[in-house]
Amino acid sequence: MLKKLLIMALFSGNIFATPVNVNKADAKTIAESLKGIPLKKAEAFVANRVKKGNVYNINDLKRMMVIDEKTILINQSDILFFDRSTSTRHARNRNRHGRDSLNSQP
Repeated sequence: MLKKLLIMALFSGNIFATPVNVNKADAKTIAESLKGIPLKKAEAFVANRVKKGNVYNINDLKRMMVIDEKTILINQSDILFFDRSTSTRHARNRNRHGRDSLNSQP
């Protein structure tokens, strides 16, 4: 029994995708955590994110990563735009430029 557990532990690897905050993760983490996202595409996304700012929804992500709808659907539950601790109310009140909707002055 112990031998079987050891073999399973050695070969298990990352079978399941890991939820990842695409606004904070580095390219390697994005590529390793999301299915179908190669490292080069993740590196280009991170460079673009540094230049243009964070993404706040799936449409922003598609524009910045140039990934297809199928890849988005496969990873949809694992793509985070905010930390889990951020309240959903606050997240909904933010526009795509990161400003609160109620106080949209720069």
